Amino acid sequence: MNKVKIGIIGIGNMGTTHAKNILEGKVPALELAAVADRQKSRQTWCREHMPSSVQIFEEGSQLLESGCCEAVLIAVPHYQHPSLAMEAFEKGIHVLCEKPAGVYTKQVREMNEAADRSQVVFAMMFNQRTNCIYRKMHEMVENGELGVIRRVNWIITDWYRTQSYYDSGSWRATWEGEGGGVLLNQCPHNLDLIQWICGMPAKVRGFCREGLWHDIEVEDDVTAYLEYPNGATGVFITSTGDAPGTNRFEITGELGKLVCEDEKLTFYKLKENLSQHCAFCKGGFDKPEWEVVEVPVDGQNEQHVGVMKAFADAVLHGTALVADGREGIRGLELSNAIHLSSWLGETVELPIDEELFLEELNKRRGNSRTKTEAESVVFDTENSYGSK
Repeated sequence: MNKVKIGIIGIGNMGTTHAKNILEGKVPALELAAVADRQKSRQTWCREHMPSSVQIFEEGSQLLESGCCEAVLIAVPHYQHPSLAMEAFEKGIHVLCEKPAGVYTKQVREMNEAADRSQVVFAMMFNQRTNCIYRKMHEMVENGELGVIRRVNWIITDWYRTQSYYDSGSWRATWEGEGGGVLLNQCPHNLDLIQWICGMPAKVRGFCREGLWHDIEVEDDVTAYLEYPNGATGVFITSTGDAPGTNRFEITGELGKLVCEDEKLTFYKLKENLSQHCAFCKGGFDKPEWEVVEVPVDGQNEQHVGVMKAFADAVLHGTALVADGREGIRGLELSNAIHLSSWLGETVELPIDEELFLEELNKRRGNSRTKTEAESVVFDTENSYGSK
């Protein structure tokens, strides 16, 4: 088998982008065999813009039942990710899932267990892990170049969105349709990266402002305080209402400070261990010396195409994925913890109480506003993915 026949379920903003990348030959080992979308307008678009060899279905389940695909890319509203993935697993179909893994960890944990039983390839579309800067940050922390982490700060407010964006689909920005706002839509990549690079916190205190900058019922402005098992602390700030926004990721350790901003990585490298300097330096105000180093990176950043290439190679040759699908639960648990803390008005410990989270989520789903049903608007998503 030289190519993997893949189907895409959901031809909205991201599904359309993935389909175009495959049809343009950017992922040579993938062949687009089928697509599925409930919207008649998207089915029509597919007939007009795709080769006649691509089968078109209304439901993802129909595509999975057809037997025309060896793999599937799931790009539908969030609640459906785990159920469609589990249906694919049962049929021995490989799965590449768009972020987030799901809306709540209990559901995603069941999906991961089903993946373990199936033995198929299961990947998450964490395309920011292909970014050379984030890969380098992960490498430096893993190699101990920063020493023990003391502080983590990420202000990521360049996710600006207009009201028309939120009005573009009946499911968007509702508890019942999407399950959350900026944490569940824009920030799964950032939450994945912060745990991938720095590890999971032990405690979280979240402050979520719902509909602060837009006419929506879910959060569009978030500040979260993180406490790590070793005593390190962190702050995570995000919003879809700031312009111009900021994207600055700092990690401070015993051996220096690493700063990611403006698509470059800077290391403020201490000339001695900070803990040792504090303990033995005789001058009460003497700061340790440091040098400023612009960290070289390999420049490679294939984004979604890179994730799909790795997925196809894993199916064909058993090679490594960019992100195993089972890892999607980690950033989602951090998202769930921030939501739950904000809802309860108190600090929560990880792992969270999954039943309590689902109970609180369902309260909000029960009061979710019903939007007027309309054909979804598909935007050009080029340059909308945060860090390139």
